[in-house]
Amino acid sequence: MSQTVSTKSTIELNNDRPERSIDPGLFSGEFAQETLAQTKRWFIQLKRRPTTLIVGVAQPLMWLVLFGALFHNIPQEFIGATTYAQFLAAGIIVFTAFSGALNSGLPIIFDREFGFLNRMLVAPLASRFSIVLASAIFIIFMSIVQTVAIVVVSSFMGAGIPNLAGIVVMSLVILLLVLGFTMLSLGVSFAMPGHQELLAFIFLINLPLIFSSTALAPLEFMPRWLQWVASLNPLSFAIAPIRHVYSNASWSWQDVVLAAPWGDLTVLGCMAALAVFATIVGVLIRGVLRRGVT
Repeated sequence: MSQTVSTKSTIELNNDRPERSIDPGLFSGEFAQETLAQTKRWFIQLKRRPTTLIVGVAQPLMWLVLFGALFHNIPQEFIGATTYAQFLAAGIIVFTAFSGALNSGLPIIFDREFGFLNRMLVAPLASRFSIVLASAIFIIFMSIVQTVAIVVVSSFMGAGIPNLAGIVVMSLVILLLVLGFTMLSLGVSFAMPGHQELLAFIFLINLPLIFSSTALAPLEFMPRWLQWVASLNPLSFAIAPIRHVYSNASWSWQDVVLAAPWGDLTVLGCMAALAVFATIVGVLIRGVLRRGVT
């Protein structure tokens, strides 16, 4: 009799416990709420350390002014644009967005070393992708502020300002580029043992990716082997359409903007290549995001 009562009590107790909720996923209110909360955290940190924004705007402007002055008298047939400032502006915009996205893993890995990330990962998150998306939103905001500063300064250097449709293309390109490299940086930060290893990884690929792209020189002036490297570089996919809308007041989505050794890419093709790159990175880091962090 006592065993029956005990079994009945156990069943009632188990029934009273709340069932574990099913993962709401990416299209739920919980996911939007936690993404918003994490994004707000980045902006609070920016408010406390505004020098991050000041330096982030000043550095690309220094690149623009110094490189623009250095190659001021370069022959026009070398760049295919009105001035080198017009040619360079697209490269500086992409380089700035790329650098910010590549460095986005550093705050995460510091959170991990201080134990904050462990607490976040054991929380009932709708999806750990909210960590990636919140960082991407913050980096996109920073990139937009930096891009506005670059466009304004470059216009005084003779580069002009793209039309409204061109600005839309620039925004979409920056969004895709930042999303792809933010996911890459955060995925690496989850996998690396510490911030020193992540810094080494950033130093290893930062400048090589810039100098093996079309940021500073057109593709046709590179050696054949470097043309292949540059034409497969995601930064070149971002630079080419931005440079095209800078140089042409009238353009279409089917305009060829990158004559690669393996084929031609249009404005729409470059954006599709960036979307494919971001998708591949997102798939690759899923397993890392699902793992626990020690």
